[in-house]
Amino acid sequence: MPSLFAVLTFLVVATVGVLILLLAGGAWQGNIIRGRLEAIEKGTSYSKPTLNVGLIRDELLSSIPLLNRFLLRWTWSARLRNSIAQAGLRVRPGKLVLMCAVLGALTLEIVQVLYGNLLLSAVLAIPAALSPVGYVALKRLRRLRAFEREFPEVIDLLSRSVRAGHSFTTGLEIVATDLPEPVAGEFRVTFDEQRFGLPLRDVLLNLSTRVPLIDVRLFVIALLVQKETGGNLAEILNNLAHVIRERFRIAGEVRVRTAQGRLTAAILIALPLAMLALMRGINPDYVKLLFVDRWGQYMLATAASLQVIGAALLWWIVRIKV
Repeated sequence: MPSLFAVLTFLVVATVGVLILLLAGGAWQGNIIRGRLEAIEKGTSYSKPTLNVGLIRDELLSSIPLLNRFLLRWTWSARLRNSIAQAGLRVRPGKLVLMCAVLGALTLEIVQVLYGNLLLSAVLAIPAALSPVGYVALKRLRRLRAFEREFPEVIDLLSRSVRAGHSFTTGLEIVATDLPEPVAGEFRVTFDEQRFGLPLRDVLLNLSTRVPLIDVRLFVIALLVQKETGGNLAEILNNLAHVIRERFRIAGEVRVRTAQGRLTAAILIALPLAMLALMRGINPDYVKLLFVDRWGQYMLATAASLQVIGAALLWWIVRIKV
């Protein structure tokens, strides 16, 4: 009976999710048409032009108007949108919030039906609800690391382009054409912004905002200083590439010297789970009480929470920035 109830709950939630996506699709099409009509009206009017340092882009947080208005009231929604863009995903923050809510509610309902423990249901529902956000954070981290690995090649290519007699903007186009993603996509946006008439200072600041890496900030600062004071741009880029590669070398040495600490942290994190699985395999009745008794479930929930806190502290200790 509980299994049947859980299946019915899943079907109801899935149906509601499909309906929401269908409604969102219709609203999204309507918003596109409305936005194009407004753009045409603005283009035909003779009002005073306003300065805008970014290209025209979709600023909707959700295709559902009510959810969009709700998200606009919170400052974290803008940070969530930036994180999604930095992860290279094409999904609105509103859809991600809905996914979190549906996964959290579904996990809460299933665990409550199976075990009848509200505390255990809440403890398991929280990570389930945060799993889409965790996926975005993981994709963002991998994409930024890939950008960081390719960035010295970007600087070298720009330096060679300047030495060959090309302009800096032509070098941006070469980077956007010849190098792989994700550096090609970001520099393609940078080149398009410059081509559409944005000042070079605003273009470079937009790049440092889209890619929040210390190497990109050094690159932008060096170019802005060179633009104000003058100097040999090719030599500046070569020195910057050398500094970034030396930082990578030092970071590699730090990773080698902290390898034992990171291995110890991984063992301490995995040891409780491994011992629980081992005891359950050797003597299931010995640990069965933890899953059946209410106080045992409280102990498991407390242990899981402390395990997460301990893992975060260990990761913070062994993570050394260079």
